[in-house]
Amino acid sequence: MQFKKTEIKKKRKKNKNFNSNQSSFYFEDYMETNKKNKFSKKNNFSQDRIYLLFFLFFSLIFIFSIRIIHVSLNTIEIFQNENTSNKFTLLRRDIVDRNGELISRNIKSFHAAVNPSLINNKENFLIKLQLNFPELQINKIKNKINSGKYFYIKKRITQLEKEKLWSLGEKGVIFEPFQSRIYTHGNLFSHVIGQVDYDNYGVSGVEKYFDKELKNNKFYNEPLALTLDANIQHIISKELNKALITFKSKGGASLLMDVENGDILSLVSLPNFDINKRADLVDKKYINKITKGVYELGSIFKTFTVALALDNELVKPDTILKNIPQSVKCSKYEISDIKKFPKNLSVEDILVRSSNVGTLLIARKIGEEKYKKFIEDADLLKSPKIQLEEVGNPISFNWNKCKLETISFGHGITTTPLQAVSVYSALTNGGILVEPNLIRDNKSQRNIRLFSEKTSENINKILRKVVVDDEGTANFANIHGYNVAGKTGTSQNYKDKNKNLNTFISVFPSYKPKYALLVMLENPRVAKDLIYNYKGMKIKGSRNEAGWNSVYVAGKIIKKIGPILAIKSEDFNNQYVAEKNN
Repeated sequence: MQFKKTEIKKKRKKNKNFNSNQSSFYFEDYMETNKKNKFSKKNNFSQDRIYLLFFLFFSLIFIFSIRIIHVSLNTIEIFQNENTSNKFTLLRRDIVDRNGELISRNIKSFHAAVNPSLINNKENFLIKLQLNFPELQINKIKNKINSGKYFYIKKRITQLEKEKLWSLGEKGVIFEPFQSRIYTHGNLFSHVIGQVDYDNYGVSGVEKYFDKELKNNKFYNEPLALTLDANIQHIISKELNKALITFKSKGGASLLMDVENGDILSLVSLPNFDINKRADLVDKKYINKITKGVYELGSIFKTFTVALALDNELVKPDTILKNIPQSVKCSKYEISDIKKFPKNLSVEDILVRSSNVGTLLIARKIGEEKYKKFIEDADLLKSPKIQLEEVGNPISFNWNKCKLETISFGHGITTTPLQAVSVYSALTNGGILVEPNLIRDNKSQRNIRLFSEKTSENINKILRKVVVDDEGTANFANIHGYNVAGKTGTSQNYKDKNKNLNTFISVFPSYKPKYALLVMLENPRVAKDLIYNYKGMKIKGSRNEAGWNSVYVAGKIIKKIGPILAIKSEDFNNQYVAEKNN
C-alpha cells in the first residue's frame, strides 16, 4: 500500500512538473475550440441551406407576386375598357309629373345574340332553347347557327328572359347592352308622353316635341317636369274606362285644365296603348282625341253665343225673348228644338234649357262679322297651341246661308276639344284666354283678353244654373261641396243618327273657377241597367244625351278628384269646408 501511494505521488508530481512547462489551459482551449469549429461548420452549412431555401422560396413568391399583379392589372384594364365603351351615360333626361313622380327613364337593357363558333353542342343548345322559349322559331335559329354567322336571337329582352338565357350555360349567348326607354305607368300617359325609337330619338308626344331638350347632357340630372298629376290621371282614366263599359261607348276622352294658367293636370284619350311596346298604330281610334280629334261639339257653342251677346251689351241675362217659334226656316233647312219650350224665354233660360231656336235668335242679334271676329280671336279654327305635334286642323268652311244660325248652337263648325276647353277657361276665369300648357312652371304664357270680367261673372252664374236648376241639362254633376257649373253638348253624325258625340264641359268652383273638366263619349248607348239617382228618385236609364252619360261620368270624376284638388287650393278648401259644415 505504501508503495502504491508513493507511485501515485510521483506520478502526480510528474504531471505537475509537466504542467509547469506547458499551460494546461492551452491544450484544453485548443480541444474546445476544435470542437466548436466542427460544430460551427456544421451549423454554418445548415444555415446556408436554410438561407438558400429561403432565398429560393422568396424568389418564387416574388415571381408569382409579380405575375399575379401583372395579371390583375391586365384584368382591370380590360374591365375598364369594357366599361368605358359601354359606360352607362344617360342619353335622355327623366320625365316626371308635377309632384316629381317618375314617368319616363332610360335604363340599361340587353339584346340577346348568338356566336355559333362558341357553341360546343349545337343540338343540345337548340333543345334547351326550345324548352325555355317555345315561342321562338327553332328551325330558323338552327339555320342561322349552321351558317356560322353572328346573329340576334332576340332583341330588347326582359330581365326574366336574360336570366333564363344565362341559365342555359352557353358561352355562345352574348348579351349586348343598350339604353332602353321605359315608361313606369304603361298606357296611362300614352297620348301625351309618346315614344322614342331604338336609337333614343323621340318619335311622338312630349318625347318628340322636347327631343333636343331631353338629350341635352347639360341637364341630365334635371328631369323634365310636366304639369300632369299621375294620381288624378289614374282616377280619371279609371272612371272613363268604366264609362266605356257602362255606356258601350266606342271611345272617350277627358281633359282637366287649370283655367288661370292653362296647366293641364290630366289628359286621357281612350282607347290608349302601352307605350313600352313599340308597336306601329295605324288605327284612327288611337289618336289623341283631345288635341288631334276634330269634332262638332254641339250645344257647347251656345255658351259662346250667349257670352258674345252679353259682351257686346246686346242683351242681359234677364232679357226676355218673346214669341220664340218652335222652328225656324233657314234656306232649305228647318231648325227646331228637341222638345217644346215656352214661347217667352230669358237669355239665361235659353242657355239653361239649351234651346237651339232661342240661341239662333241671339246670334242674329250679334251678326256675322262680330261672330267671325270672335272665332278668329278664340283660335277655334286653328290648330291648338300646345307642346305636342299631334294636333288637329279644324275643317274650314264658307260663310254661306244659315252658317251663322247653325254655328250659334254648334253645328256646321268643328274644333278640337282642347280649343273648346281653352275658350271655356276664358269664359270663366275673368275673360283671359290662356294657352294650354304641359310644362311645370312655364313662364312663357301669352294671355289675351277675350271677354270682359262682367261677362265672365254672368256666364259663371248661368252655367251654375245649368247644373242646379230643374230645367238644367247637367243635374248629375251637382256634387255637393264643389259648386260645379257647365254646359252639355250632344251632336249627331249626319250619315248615322245613331252615332252621337256627347260632351260636357264643367268648371268648378263656380264662384271663382279654378278648374275646367271636359268629358267626351263617342257613340255611347243607353245604359238600360244603370240606376240613376235623379232628383231624389231612382230611375233606369232611358235617354242617350250628354246629360245622361257624359255629365254622369263627370260627376263621378269630380267627386273623386275634388278632395285632391281642394287640398292643393287653400281658397277651394276653405269654401268646401264652409259648405260642408252648412
